[in-house]
Order: sequence, then structure tokens, then C-alpha cells
Amino acid sequence: MLGKEPKSPIWLNISKWTIPVYEVDASTPRRQVAPFEMKHWNDRGGHGSCFEQPVPIPDHAAPGPLGDAHMALVDYQARKAWDMFLVHRHDDGSWDSFTGMTYSLDGDGVFNRRDFPVKDGESIHLYGPGRAAGVPIIGGLIMHHEIVAGVIEHKLAFASRWNAYKEFVHPATWTDGFVDSGLPEGCIVQLDPGLDLGRYNLSPAAETIARAMQRYGAVNVDVALGNVLYGEGLYGHPDKSWDGLLTGNDLRCIDP
Repeated sequence: MLGKEPKSPIWLNISKWTIPVYEVDASTPRRQVAPFEMKHWNDRGGHGSCFEQPVPIPDHAAPGPLGDAHMALVDYQARKAWDMFLVHRHDDGSWDSFTGMTYSLDGDGVFNRRDFPVKDGESIHLYGPGRAAGVPIIGGLIMHHEIVAGVIEHKLAFASRWNAYKEFVHPATWTDGFVDSGLPEGCIVQLDPGLDLGRYNLSPAAETIARAMQRYGAVNVDVALGNVLYGEGLYGHPDKSWDGLLTGNDLRCIDP
């Protein structure tokens, strides 16, 4: 349940406002990513956070096409991920980004609040994280291969219109919420495990997601215009598509 907040359908961000993920390795071209107005771009290493340069970016990589322009790069051989927000590729082939984080795939998937000296009234984006809650952007993402396989074995990430003002809980390290007595960013919500999903005539993909919500729940990571979950953005992957698998409306019949 989504507590006592106003009722709203569950939507899926799969074609916009979500995260494209690109696998990289030692052979991927390395590119310098310039800072774009980030407050602590040059000295974040002293705060315990870092953005390793040059960055492995494939030729076909494309950030999210709308406002947030996220992009994630994952190197399974080196066991690292690069995480960016408001990243842009320019016509001359150069790149810049508002945020940047590099972190281990073998960690606990949670950033340390002490690494970000963010102050009241600031956004944690100024210090590196690409999510307003100060968590990795790949955390909780519904991946295309998971839907194809029919199983998700982790918590999901969601955003809500009704996030609490100046309240957050672990694993969040900050918040952009603005609703008094709203949902703290970082909180976990769960679809009732006893809910009979058969009554909703869900698509196989939607049922896979709903079952993950029943078993693992979803972590509140950001503000949105409603209650939304995040599916992998396939913008730079012409070999993969959500068509015929999943639409943004496939869970809206479930009233939280």
C-alpha cells in the first residue's frame, strides 16, 4: 500500500524519464566528460565520492531523451558502474554532464551520507548522485532481460508525487520531497503479498513486476507526477524493444 497518500495508479516509465544502461569493457572508447555547473566536480574525491575519467562510452550510447537525461555505464569485468544525470553529447562528439559517480558493483549499492556535504536548500545532484534521493540510478531498475526471463529478484525503484518535505530514510541520503507528512524518500512500499493478481488480467511482463513488488517491494528514489516504476530505457539499443512486452499503462489497473 502507499500509505495514506492520495490514491493514484501505478505507472511505468519505459519510453521516457528513465535510465538507459550500456555495458562497457576495456575495449570501449574512453571519452573525457566535462563538468556542467557542478558545484564540487573537481574536489569530490576529498568527500569520498568520485567520478573516474576518462569514461567508457560506446559510440551508440544515447542519454535519456527528456529533461533528466540520465545514462549509466556498467563494466562487469572491472566491476564498476558510471552514473550520470543531465548528460549531453554535442554535435562535435564532446560530452558533458551535470553529475557523475563511479562506484563498485560489489558494494552494498548504497552511498554514504557522510560523503556528501550537502546543505539545507541544496540538491544532492551538486555533489555527484544522479537520483534526488542520493542513490545509484541503476538501483531497482527493471531490466529488459529480466522481463524476457519472467523473473525479477530485487527491490524496484519508484518515484511519487507525494514525497515528504525534508524527510528521508536509509538508503536515501537526501530528498527533494515537498509534501508535509508525505512519503520519506528511501522508504520501501510493498504490494500486498496476499493480493490475488489473477483478478487483474495482467500481461506476463506486468505480472512479473507485480510479483517483485509483492516479494521485495520498491524503494522511493525521486519525485514524479504520480506513482511510477522505472524500466530500462532502450534508447541506444536498436536490438531490444519493449514493444509487445510492456507498456507504461500495464499496471494502472492495480489500485494501490
